[in-house]
Amino acid sequence: MTAIKHALQRDIFTPNDERLLSIVNVCKAGKKKKNCFLCATVTTERPVQVKVVKVKKSDKGDFYKRQMAWELRDLTEVDAKDANKENPEFDLHFEKVYRWVASSTAEKNSFICCIWKLNQRYLRKKVEFVNVSAQLLEELPKAEESVPSSENQSVAGGDEDALDDYQELNTREEQDIEGMMEVCEYAISNAEAFAEKLSKELQVLDGANIQSIMASEKQVNILMQLLDEALTEVDTIEGKLSSYEEMLQSVKDQMDQISQSNRLIQISNSNNDKLLDEIQFLVNHMDLSRGHIRALQEGDLSSPKGIEACINASEALLQCMSVALRPGHDKLAAVKQQQMLFCELRDAFARRLTNHLNNVFVHQFNHFSHFKMTIPQFYRSSCLSLPGHDQSSTLSQHTADLTLPKHSPLHRDLLRYAKLMEWLKNTQREKYDGLSRTYVDYMSRLYEREIKDFFEGAKIKMAGTTKEPKGKFATLPRKENALKQETESVAGLHGSSGKLTGSTSSLNKLAVQGSSSRRSQSSSLLDMGNMSASDLDVADRTKFDKIFEQVLSELEPLCLAEQDFIIKFFKLQQQVPLAQAEVDDTDGGTSSRPPANEHRHSISSERDMVRFMMNKIFQSIETELNSLIALGDKMDSFHSLYMLVKMSHHVWTAENVDPASYLSTTLGNVLVTVKRNFDKCIQGQIRAMEEVKISKKSKVGILAFVTSFEEFAELAETIFRNAERRGDLDKAYSKLIRAVFFNVEKVANESQKTPRDVVMMENFHHIFSTLSRLKISCLESERREAKHKYTEHLQAYVITSLGQPLEKLNHFFEGVEARVAQGVREEEVSYQLAFSKQELRKVIKEYPGKEVKKGLDNLYKKVDKHLCEEESLLQVVWHSMQDEFIRQYKHFEGLIGRCYPGSGITMDFTIQDMLEYFSSIAQSH
Repeated sequence: MTAIKHALQRDIFTPNDERLLSIVNVCKAGKKKKNCFLCATVTTERPVQVKVVKVKKSDKGDFYKRQMAWELRDLTEVDAKDANKENPEFDLHFEKVYRWVASSTAEKNSFICCIWKLNQRYLRKKVEFVNVSAQLLEELPKAEESVPSSENQSVAGGDEDALDDYQELNTREEQDIEGMMEVCEYAISNAEAFAEKLSKELQVLDGANIQSIMASEKQVNILMQLLDEALTEVDTIEGKLSSYEEMLQSVKDQMDQISQSNRLIQISNSNNDKLLDEIQFLVNHMDLSRGHIRALQEGDLSSPKGIEACINASEALLQCMSVALRPGHDKLAAVKQQQMLFCELRDAFARRLTNHLNNVFVHQFNHFSHFKMTIPQFYRSSCLSLPGHDQSSTLSQHTADLTLPKHSPLHRDLLRYAKLMEWLKNTQREKYDGLSRTYVDYMSRLYEREIKDFFEGAKIKMAGTTKEPKGKFATLPRKENALKQETESVAGLHGSSGKLTGSTSSLNKLAVQGSSSRRSQSSSLLDMGNMSASDLDVADRTKFDKIFEQVLSELEPLCLAEQDFIIKFFKLQQQVPLAQAEVDDTDGGTSSRPPANEHRHSISSERDMVRFMMNKIFQSIETELNSLIALGDKMDSFHSLYMLVKMSHHVWTAENVDPASYLSTTLGNVLVTVKRNFDKCIQGQIRAMEEVKISKKSKVGILAFVTSFEEFAELAETIFRNAERRGDLDKAYSKLIRAVFFNVEKVANESQKTPRDVVMMENFHHIFSTLSRLKISCLESERREAKHKYTEHLQAYVITSLGQPLEKLNHFFEGVEARVAQGVREEEVSYQLAFSKQELRKVIKEYPGKEVKKGLDNLYKKVDKHLCEEESLLQVVWHSMQDEFIRQYKHFEGLIGRCYPGSGITMDFTIQDMLEYFSSIAQSH
């Protein structure tokens, strides 16, 4: 194997500047082929490149050739197959797996060991070795003793020396070797003799070195003596250092004691500083001044200064109670005592504030309910009444002027307590909720009475009646299923235990003398409800529109002002926790209220609470508005147009201010009712069209529902000129015009006295004129359709009527046209016996000029009987008949010229005669 290795080095690798480090004789696993050699080589030039080369012996001689080479860095894994048993097989994983079988296990192990060393040295352990034990790699030289010594030294030992001990010669070493080789003549020719000579010279030099060392023994002894003296001196120095260390140890103990004392003093000072900080924190945050305590206990809640002092004191108390105590503060007796004091002050002031505000609510309610009662001192400055003025006439004056009393003085005085209400809300939620219920209870009864009187006055103004003396009103008629009538006195309102029902009956008991007047007013209104829209004057509708607008204009600022006051007074701007949003029924303590569980609401936000309170306070507004709308609709169904426009405008205005407000919601609900009434009005007109009956003895003329549609359209266009809900009107127009078209045709088909074409012509002409005048964009297609129907039936009526004055002549020429249509030549028609020239002259003689004029005169009279005077279509129809008559005359003349050529037969009258006939007949009538 050594000879092979030298031969490969000489022939293959030396020319390529490579050194062969290890070799193994292998063949491919599973195939019987010639053996080859795997060689591990490195380049002699830097950078070093490590390769695995496959060398194969040539088939034509004893030389070797390089077959394939792999870079060692491309090797990923070496698999020895079995780490415990001897197995000559192994795998090398390059770009693919190469499976080999070595000639012996020792050669395989030597090659793998070489690869491992190259991997450790050049590739930094990049290659992975599988099924190769570490012991094999460490003890490889021992395992290779079974191989012959010459081969072992050349393969394994040489490789190891080459890998581990080989060092390149520097320049000086190279010069020395060259000098030695120049001295020895046989250095190159006989290398072994040269090596032996060098060995002998080395032995001579070693002997000289040993003798030199033995000659220097005396100096060694002297050196040892000096070392002993140095050791003795070191022992002396160590003793002194020990004594010094003992002295320093005592000093160290004393310094430790001093340091411990200083540390305890620092801890004590730090504790004192922290204690002072805690005491200052408690004093600064939990100390309430005597002035604040006095304000909370005895402060005047009626005067502005007292209210301001109470507000400042309550805020200071809230800050003291809300302070975030540090850990351990709650265990201090002083802190507990101070907290108990704060709780007592909070509860006492909350009770005092609640009682005072309850009294304020009662006094305000009594003031507005009974103007003769004593006005509280804090409210006198805000009252608008003059000394000596009879306060009992104020409510009547508001009703007469159709205005609602203003509560701005009440709101202004109560808003002084807004901050106190916020404090109460944050500290005593139950008392806060109780006050809100009390306020809502009193204000709901007060507003119910005022709103009821206000709507009574509005209804009286709508009915056109006047107010009775002493401010008493007659009860207006109601629909039977709408609202019941009842009477209550003002005293009964204050002391009654029953809940108000929202009825629109009078608040005062009616005198016996007024009962007959009430019955007469009721009967007059019932009669008015049965009147048709055409019987009412436009002024009455304008009056109704103004009254309805006045009602909405009064309600809108009233509701907005009350809602704004509730938000500011009860501090309902922000969201509240769900746990605090539970609010009891707001009917107060009246004995007739329903069970609490029926009116208990779980309010999730303050906005819902505002809406809830507004619904309770103004619970009668929606009922009264619906009652007023029902009355207006009963008086005149066309009132729904006014109400729809006004209500839509106010709903739109309210939604722009606050889409979720009470006013927006309530007006939206009422708007739905108004829209239903408007739809009922439209359906009523359609139903009236369908139920119309015509007289069999008189001519039809312009139908009543056509005139009603014209009246409706004129009124609607005036009302909806700038309205927000134009779409509702357009839908109503479409329904009405379709119904008008359908029922006009229906009546025309049923007409016996008036020809169908006349009914269609007149009514569709009227519809066309109305739509052209009003210019309703959504009915443009219907306008064109009406014009088409009018023109069509006008032509049909003219053609039908003109057939009668020249009836025989018409029949004669119809027969002529029939013969021509059957194939008879026009010039041969005169040879037909029935259509000879003699027959034609006989027929023409029956229609001399006087007879034609007489016939036209009778036709004019007949047309005059068919047409109505309102539409003035007589001259239009007569002119159309003139054109049609001239057209027929020219047609007859043409037939005579073609069928009777050269006969000289002509009509007894000319076109000029006909024009004179038509003109004279029209002028004579």
